[in-house]
Amino acid sequence: MEIKKIEGIVISEVNYSESSKILNILTKELGIIGVMSRGCRKLKSPLRSVSSKMTYGNFHLYYKEEGLSNLIGVDIIDGFNNIKKDIDKISYASFLLELTEQVYKQNNDSSIFDLFINALKKIDEGFDPIVISNIIELKYLDYLGIGLQLNECCICGNKEDIVTVSSKHGGYVCKNCLSDIPLISSKAIKLMRMFYYVDISKISKLDLHYDTIKEINNFIDEYYDEYAGLYLKSKQFLKNLSKIVSK
Repeated sequence: MEIKKIEGIVISEVNYSESSKILNILTKELGIIGVMSRGCRKLKSPLRSVSSKMTYGNFHLYYKEEGLSNLIGVDIIDGFNNIKKDIDKISYASFLLELTEQVYKQNNDSSIFDLFINALKKIDEGFDPIVISNIIELKYLDYLGIGLQLNECCICGNKEDIVTVSSKHGGYVCKNCLSDIPLISSKAIKLMRMFYYVDISKISKLDLHYDTIKEINNFIDEYYDEYAGLYLKSKQFLKNLSKIVSK
């Protein structure tokens, strides 16, 4: 059996037998692979601390192309310790874990891995987890085949006088085509395009008003609900959490 070292991150885990786990690991090189972590649930197991969601590192495996590989050990690249100390951060990180797994199953593009890892790094650095999640959600739209048109009016092609973004029409709408389409603020219109195209790894500052964040987040939720066809338990948890916080 071949021994491989593969960079990856655990995106989900399932208990197996009395003491083991099956890990689903997103890798840039091989996509999502299944790995058996034998005995990792035992208190003294050296694999215990590295056999859980969001473990990011170089995984040493007895690798099998077919079936489950076996975990030997992990060299941690980033522990995301700040995320794990904060309920909001861990909640949004968990949402991105679940979303990324679903997106990758529909489009196994290796660039998804880099987007996801860079998002977790930014949340761990202290950037607003809602904003970082919204950026990733917008970027994932193309991988899902439901990308927005944010360069011109999606109805007539006009590049001037953009006044809103329409979930029904899938992008920018100019004032000439506006008809029974809800308006959003000019700030949200500009930021959505910036989020869509920004290199997330190069973000150094995000200072946004809460109302603008809420406006963008609500639009993205509506768009995903309408077109993505994904049901994510973690997203519902975030919605419930926001209701509790706003009370």
